[in-house]
Amino acid sequence: MNPNIHLPQFSQATITEWHQYLAEGFDDGQQHILYETLTLAATNESANGASIRGLEVAVILKQLSADADMVVAAILSDRNVANNIDRTNIKDRFGENISILVEHILDLKNFNDYSKDNVDLPGQAEILRRMLLAMVKDVRALIIKLAWRVQRMRTMSSEMDGQKQLLAKETLNIYAPLANRIGIAQLKWELEDLSLRCLQPQIYRQIAKSLAENRSNRENYLKFFTEQLRRVLAEEKLEAEVYGRPKHIYSIWRKMQQKQLDFTELFDIRAVRIVTSKVSDCYEILGLVHTLWSYLPDEFDDYIANPKANGYQSLHTIVVGPDQKLVEIQIRTREMHDFAELGVAAHWLYKEGGKHDAAAERNIVLIRSLLESKGDDQRLLNSFQTELYSERIFVITPKGQIKDLVKGATPLDFAYAIHTEVGHRCRGAKVDGRIVPLSYQLKSGQRVEILTAKHGGPNRSWLDANLGYLKSSHAINKVKAWFKQQNHETNIQDGKTILEKIRQRLGLGDIDLNKLTRRFHLNRPEDFLIQIGRGDISQTQLAGALEIPEQIDYQRVIKSRPIQKFADTDHIIVHGVGNIKTQIASCCRPVPGDPVVGYITRGKGVTVHRQDCKNLLNHSEESQERLIDVSWGKETFSFPVKIFVEAYDRSGLLSDVTRILSIAEANIVNMQASSEPKNLTVTIDLTIAVKNTTHLAEILGKLNQLQNVIEARRKN
Repeated sequence: MNPNIHLPQFSQATITEWHQYLAEGFDDGQQHILYETLTLAATNESANGASIRGLEVAVILKQLSADADMVVAAILSDRNVANNIDRTNIKDRFGENISILVEHILDLKNFNDYSKDNVDLPGQAEILRRMLLAMVKDVRALIIKLAWRVQRMRTMSSEMDGQKQLLAKETLNIYAPLANRIGIAQLKWELEDLSLRCLQPQIYRQIAKSLAENRSNRENYLKFFTEQLRRVLAEEKLEAEVYGRPKHIYSIWRKMQQKQLDFTELFDIRAVRIVTSKVSDCYEILGLVHTLWSYLPDEFDDYIANPKANGYQSLHTIVVGPDQKLVEIQIRTREMHDFAELGVAAHWLYKEGGKHDAAAERNIVLIRSLLESKGDDQRLLNSFQTELYSERIFVITPKGQIKDLVKGATPLDFAYAIHTEVGHRCRGAKVDGRIVPLSYQLKSGQRVEILTAKHGGPNRSWLDANLGYLKSSHAINKVKAWFKQQNHETNIQDGKTILEKIRQRLGLGDIDLNKLTRRFHLNRPEDFLIQIGRGDISQTQLAGALEIPEQIDYQRVIKSRPIQKFADTDHIIVHGVGNIKTQIASCCRPVPGDPVVGYITRGKGVTVHRQDCKNLLNHSEESQERLIDVSWGKETFSFPVKIFVEAYDRSGLLSDVTRILSIAEANIVNMQASSEPKNLTVTIDLTIAVKNTTHLAEILGKLNQLQNVIEARRKN
């Protein structure tokens, strides 16, 4: 509860005091419904002896200027209240709006959103999907859910350490980004700070201690600075509030991490906010500030002219103040300030139809587009992280129109932002008059022209995330929709082609289509091929799922032993044997993702082979008695694998190959190149260190997209 609000312990006797605080600003009808809700909650608390935490959530919402329905719904969605009332009567007692809102919140709360299984896929994707659906139905349900999470984080000290860690990770991954997207800074900062305190307690305490130790000097400096600024504004007859603003520990830590700075090197620990009444005053005050003190040009941002994706508006500048100390200054109007702090919740402070309502509606449209990616959990989470928690870029059409795109967007994303058909028929692009690849990452301020064909559709390679053609979920969904409209026979044939291409690229043997079909929970191999052909199963997913079929009945030749897992010291788990030395076979070079089998050698421990290794296949029956079950450990390590690149020779080819490997964080162990003058080709044999088969597929996909490359594949 807010420390400035002194409300007594909740009971029948204190209903009036709670009602007096929570009902402020409500009409008579709303006040009556709130009083009935508080009476109901007090009755349940008395009967069950359990505190009503929904009241704490109601206080959080009240500080966000929430409407009466939200305050009432927060109390009714408390489990100690909801479990003891007939939910079918909520509509009759409290009205249809409150009834629907309570159902949305309880639907979100019914999911066990901080279990160990939900930290990663598919749990987090399911949580995200539910919250996005609730937001599309009624954004107020999401705001109440966020308030519940704040209350949960404030009171998690009684949780076991492992549970707290899970809760904090999920909060940083899901809840704080959502609060950021809908612009509620009050909730975003608190969720981030509380998560950091749990996940990095030592770092949190160090930053908090540094802030406390310097507080007196910082406050004295800001008092002198703000008084000087107020005096100058008064002389110029400019009315504005001027005050120092608090810095949040999580944002300080992030900046220290991103810029590799020590706490003492941060320049925006001293921060001032100026709130005025008119936009014109904002720019006039900015000019005055820049006249008084010199400023850092690279640190100036005009978010009034170019608002952030969540609708945030303000002028940001950093000046060199007295004693050569840097001060961060934000300048905004009162409406901008309320929206910055409350986000879509500021809707209840202003009339509908304003530009901030338009910003909120854009966010809802984006949420709907993300929901279209249903069925691909990784895609949903990736889209969420890139689109909901990132800045935007602004590019210009040939006619001078400005298009708002997600950071990292390509010309193809731009084409689909103009029109779906423009995207489908896009065959090239010019940026500032220069031809660029369709995978080129656009930057703000660039002028983009799309080159189209008269007929045709998208290319399937556009859906390969490894190739970087598309960034926005909107464009990805449009391409998927196009392929879904194609007939089944075409999709089956295309699926076969894609599968065969990946098989050859990874150097795999025959593929068990039935096994893959079961892995993706489909009924028939034809359905599996159709989903590949339509793009429902991405090439990255496919590469990660492919396995080499066993060509020896290893379970028959491996003697039956009780299975026991031992220390993962060599990154390989040997079943049925104590800690033993392991080594990777040099003949087949398996990497994580390859099905493997162990061979017990004389004096050298266990050698790990791919299950289709020719050396194993040629072993005698006596030698096969030495085979043993092994599996990959859980940690990520690099493993050497040989690849082969054939290309038409050109200047800079080797440089481009090594650049791709560097970006993919694949170290080059060995490389040899030889040329064929007769046919103007060059062959490059490489041994590179990769993490797993998915990592390998990503690298091979990008190498195959290089200019003049004929083929890049794994070497058998």
